[in-house]
Amino acid sequence: MRVTQSMLSNNMLRNLSSSYNKLGKLQEQINTGKKVTRPSDDPVVVMKSLGYGMQVEKVDQFQKNLGQVNNWLDSSEDALDGAGSILQRAKELATSAANSGSMTKEDRDKIKIELNQLQEQMRDLANTKVGDKYLFSGTMTDKPLYDKAANAGKGAYPDLSTDKNPDGTPANKPASGFESNVEIEVFDSVSLRVNTNAAEMFKDIDKLFDGLNAKVASGEADDDINFGEAISNIDKQLDVVLTKRADIGARSNRAELMHNRLEMQEGAAKKQRSLNEDVDMEKAITEMITSESIHRAALSVGARIIQPSLVDFLR
Repeated sequence: MRVTQSMLSNNMLRNLSSSYNKLGKLQEQINTGKKVTRPSDDPVVVMKSLGYGMQVEKVDQFQKNLGQVNNWLDSSEDALDGAGSILQRAKELATSAANSGSMTKEDRDKIKIELNQLQEQMRDLANTKVGDKYLFSGTMTDKPLYDKAANAGKGAYPDLSTDKNPDGTPANKPASGFESNVEIEVFDSVSLRVNTNAAEMFKDIDKLFDGLNAKVASGEADDDINFGEAISNIDKQLDVVLTKRADIGARSNRAELMHNRLEMQEGAAKKQRSLNEDVDMEKAITEMITSESIHRAALSVGARIIQPSLVDFLR
């Protein structure tokens, strides 16, 4: 086979072009830190990277959802803590009012005024909000639990009465929106209840304050009014509040466990994505130096081979 000058030139140019392409790819990998920059470089790596990226984004969204869960639970805990403090103060006032022999009408009026303020504060706690959502209104998050405009402006809680069977036992009925659960997804097929079903509790406490105010108002006329029952009812409501707070605490603990799990999932997904698409910088730099040396040698040898021509021999 006859090897011509043009064949040598074409082969050299083709090999130099291939060497330039390899140098350019290595340089791009070093600059970007990624093995591939377009799907045509390696479709398998690109598809895996997309999958790992979706997993990281999903975990990030779950972490944001978990932040909302903690916000709901913390705000509910603060509100119920305030409710407990109000009931404790109401118990102190009821105990003082029970001592009718040492209480003057002015003293009872002062107690009644304070009880009215405590009742109003309890109603405000029932309408606690996170952002624009009411915490204790179930799925009716756009409506306050205690509607101050209802009942001809006197205010009222929603009707939560339970239907009765003919024998007097509670009948099965769907929960109202104020008693329904609000859940937020914090992992694949895992949701946490964030609201606290306290509508009935706040309504019972409001009735308790109404009865307590009536007892205090009539205490002067009848020294035999039984405040012991009222104090006992306050203790029962305190137990209900503590039970609700314990439930919130248990859900907060679970949210903390989910937070730890999400952090582990995020770390694993990012590690897999990094192993799949990040370039081994030391290896890439070594290959770059080696390819550069080969390319320089190819340029030097090519210049020596192509340089002689027919004119050079005719001189």
